[in-house]
Amino acid sequence: MASTSDIRNGLCIKFNHDIYKIVEFLHVKPGKGPAFVRTKLRSLTTGRVLDNTFSAGHKIEDVRVETHNYQFLYAEGDEFHFMNTESFEQISLNKNILDAPGLLKEGTSVMVQVNTETDLPLSVDMPSSVILEVTYAEPGVKGNTATNATKSATVETGASVNVPLFINEGDKIKIDTASGNYMERVKE
Repeated sequence: MASTSDIRNGLCIKFNHDIYKIVEFLHVKPGKGPAFVRTKLRSLTTGRVLDNTFSAGHKIEDVRVETHNYQFLYAEGDEFHFMNTESFEQISLNKNILDAPGLLKEGTSVMVQVNTETDLPLSVDMPSSVILEVTYAEPGVKGNTATNATKSATVETGASVNVPLFINEGDKIKIDTASGNYMERVKE
């Protein structure tokens, strides 16, 4: 058993007869009244996100997890197939478990959290950023900018990302996987 002081991003807990992963949290100490922890939880079975508030000192039941390095192989419908880089064992996971399935390129290394009690995969931690090639982008017309103008571009995985007007087809761009936002253009 853990308490609210042990809460951190990525912690897996048992809550309401389901397993949830803490996506974000905030410790709040109001001027009047007891302290509490405001959390955003994502269900690892359905992918549903809910907000919950725990009072300070509340006991939570954490789930023991192991983290293994996997490589993304391919997607088939809503199923994504991964291979353990140590044992070469393959697993397939539903699209709901993934944080940013649209940004996952074949061959990308990810960390998979596995429940030690049931040996079932719980969640997939993507790298903090990925580098993808732009496959389609409308040409940016000079003079159409006021400030920070963006346009929609399609990357090699099929995801759509808002990029600055100077990005063209064939450019490689760095994308933040947590937010799905453009970070920078990558020179080769």
